[in-house]
Amino acid sequence: MRIRTTTLVLALTLFGCSSDPTPVKPSPTLPSDAGIDATADSGTDAGMEPPLDAGTDAAPLDPEPVPPTTFVPTAVGKGGAAATVDHRGTWAAIETLKAGGNAIDAAVAAAAMLGVTDPFSCGIGGGGFMLIWLADKKQAVVIDLRETTPQGMDHTAFYANGVLIPFNDLVTSGLSVGVPGTLRGWDEALHRYGKRPLADALKLATFVAKKGFDVDQTFLDQTTRNVDRFRQIPSTRALFLTAAGDPLPLGAIFKNPDLAATYELIAKEGPGVVYGGAVGSDIVKTVTKPPFAADATIVSRPGFMTLADLAAYEVRVRPAVQSTYRGLTVLGVGLPSSGGITTAMTLNLLGGFNPATMSKSDLLHRWLEASRLTYADRNAFLGDPEFVSVPVKGLLSPEYADARRVLIDGTKASTAAQPAGDPGAYQQDPSGAKATPPTWPQAKETDSDLDPETTHITVADALGNIVTYTCTIESEGGNGMVVPGRGFLLNNELTDFTMPATPDLKHPNVLEPGKRPRSSMSPTLVLSNGAPLLALGSPGGATIITTVMQMLVNHVDFKMPIADALAAPRVSQRNAPDAKSNAEPLFISSPEATALGGFGHLFTDAGLIGAATAIRFNEDGTMTAVAEPVRRNGGSALVVTPQ
Repeated sequence: MRIRTTTLVLALTLFGCSSDPTPVKPSPTLPSDAGIDATADSGTDAGMEPPLDAGTDAAPLDPEPVPPTTFVPTAVGKGGAAATVDHRGTWAAIETLKAGGNAIDAAVAAAAMLGVTDPFSCGIGGGGFMLIWLADKKQAVVIDLRETTPQGMDHTAFYANGVLIPFNDLVTSGLSVGVPGTLRGWDEALHRYGKRPLADALKLATFVAKKGFDVDQTFLDQTTRNVDRFRQIPSTRALFLTAAGDPLPLGAIFKNPDLAATYELIAKEGPGVVYGGAVGSDIVKTVTKPPFAADATIVSRPGFMTLADLAAYEVRVRPAVQSTYRGLTVLGVGLPSSGGITTAMTLNLLGGFNPATMSKSDLLHRWLEASRLTYADRNAFLGDPEFVSVPVKGLLSPEYADARRVLIDGTKASTAAQPAGDPGAYQQDPSGAKATPPTWPQAKETDSDLDPETTHITVADALGNIVTYTCTIESEGGNGMVVPGRGFLLNNELTDFTMPATPDLKHPNVLEPGKRPRSSMSPTLVLSNGAPLLALGSPGGATIITTVMQMLVNHVDFKMPIADALAAPRVSQRNAPDAKSNAEPLFISSPEATALGGFGHLFTDAGLIGAATAIRFNEDGTMTAVAEPVRRNGGSALVVTPQ
């Protein structure tokens, strides 16, 4: 058990719940997590009152509910569950569920809290993707709150005199800021599927922002890695650093009264205060006139965002991407995220191999080679579907998977990057034509593809509503600029666009006005017999997709309990030009890596990969919520009623 201390005491009244799925067909035997001996301190006495019946109105919390001062990465129980990277975020979700809120209310409350306690990864200056399971409808929907390109930018914006601006110069600049979608997404999700208004979802986070919390090792590490650029931006320096310009020490109390005031203003006036109002005006000023110190060594590159861009921002509600694997239904997020499609393509390839007839290393070899092939297609064809025609049906067709699978040599690893395939031949064009989509030279991965930041929230309520939600401001600390007087960092999400060497080169993922950059975010839901079995997701740049897939392979094929499947050492193959896979040190030193070396696989030490969370729905009606035991110094899992 990991322990952190906190200084919070609350006096609030909050939130209400929703429905239930049924089985339809047999599924493979999977490890049960119901018997795991793990509980979580809910922050109340063991004899706490039972959760409210779903559908009731809000009831008052205890007069002074206190967040837990201890936290664990695995919790088993009933009545609802949550897992996040931070114990205060998880606690906010559970308190919302206890007060009658449903999973959507709880996910937004957790995200708002992480905007306070994990501000380098999540906040209203960014975006993300939310996959929601509506139990009463037995339906999955996707809330796309991805950032968009300001209308004043075109494909030449990242070039100076025809030469690509260095990536590091774009990261901390106004040029890299996309129009944020987070707040609009929260509001849309709550209006459509929640039980309580946005103002209620902000209450716990507002209190914590005012009251403060103890700086822990994760917060200190994140600040330290960003200290050089934070020192050069007065608004950021004032919020995150000491008067001397150093990171706040362990145990110091971090308060964010500006963000508390911003949340209170949003609660009072609604999201319009950001999307066209006073807060929006401050965002635009920060983007177009970056608030760097006079002696800053960072080049102050202004962006193009206007108040009209903010006012015009729209959330998209999309269907989930659906595939099958070993008799299970896998639901993911579609374009402009590449996560769901790339996962589906990889599982389509891997599904053609029988794990019962091969060793663990044999299957891992085939998974790495399958990932190599699907990343070639991801990089070549995927982009915002409102701007480019993507051969999705061809990419996901079983016939295309059969054609690509024969390229996997069962005895040896590839020694170079694989070329993209020809999914256009499998599009089933009603005209009978076999259109072949154009292919582009493989783009060089940017630093953000390996960035460890972003964060993932997984929440479920008593009646089976589920939210698996990845929230981001892109790089750790976003673009580094705190909006003066508002208390939150802006994103640098536009660096997710592909950047050819010269602006005349084409690609499905090049920057265009109003376009959403391609993402790797992969909120995922697995159904067995039509009912939820597993909800999961992770941060980690382009490694998000491989992290989610490896967790699925660990749990489904290798029969690991979900906590073990999440904690296991990770490896990521993304069709690198040198053919190497990124891997964690513990994976590189593992027997599996040694066996894979016999196939010719080579590995590069990537440090720690991802920081996942998940919920497993067990046959006995309990839920197993899991977070990282070690990565990012450990996450937090809680249930409403511990087993």
